[in-house]
Amino acid sequence: MINVCISEDDYRIADIHEELVSQVAGFQCVGKALNAADTISLLKRRPVDLVILDIYLPDELGAEMLPKMREQFPSVDVIIISASTENEHLHSALRYGTFDFIIKPVSLPRLKRTLERYRHYRETLLAQDSVTQERIDRLIGHVPPDSHPLPKGIDSLTLDKVRQLLQETPTGITAGEMGKRLGASRTTARRYLEYLISVNEAEAQPIYGVVGRPERRYFLRPRCTK
Repeated sequence: MINVCISEDDYRIADIHEELVSQVAGFQCVGKALNAADTISLLKRRPVDLVILDIYLPDELGAEMLPKMREQFPSVDVIIISASTENEHLHSALRYGTFDFIIKPVSLPRLKRTLERYRHYRETLLAQDSVTQERIDRLIGHVPPDSHPLPKGIDSLTLDKVRQLLQETPTGITAGEMGKRLGASRTTARRYLEYLISVNEAEAQPIYGVVGRPERRYFLRPRCTK
């Protein structure tokens, strides 16, 4: 689970944000803070991976907290949710590595997209000790110049998860096994696997001796192995 701290001076909004976070798989709120001092105190007392931070806190601007948080808690990431539309606050957020900046009022779909991107970012970042340029480009959000738009029905985050699972399964995986690990149907998993074959990133081999519908085992192509 990814531990989240919500730093928001309006307890009603903090409760709303907590409810939104609870609806996204893999996240849990481990504490709420109504001001900057309470936020720092909570970070010292509890393991926190991500802070959802307001700019307009009563005792200190959230933007002014960023350098202190980066120094004292370097492994903690930040998503800002604020009514602020000031360029200066955005620049400060970007300067200190804020993962996203969302203007209030935030909707569940908008926050959910950000949290899912953050979860994928952490999974990709922690997956291996070494990196490749392709992996860096995906983490930072760069799109290779020779890339093509994904077809309808193919989501980039799910596609990256399929790539990761293929990479972690050098002996190959069937569409049914992939679906279970993704939490998706066999049909959905097969669609992603066949797409990777179409762009020459994966290959498939038939499983002989299987009674009934022919089965295929999918492998990441060697040149794509990281």
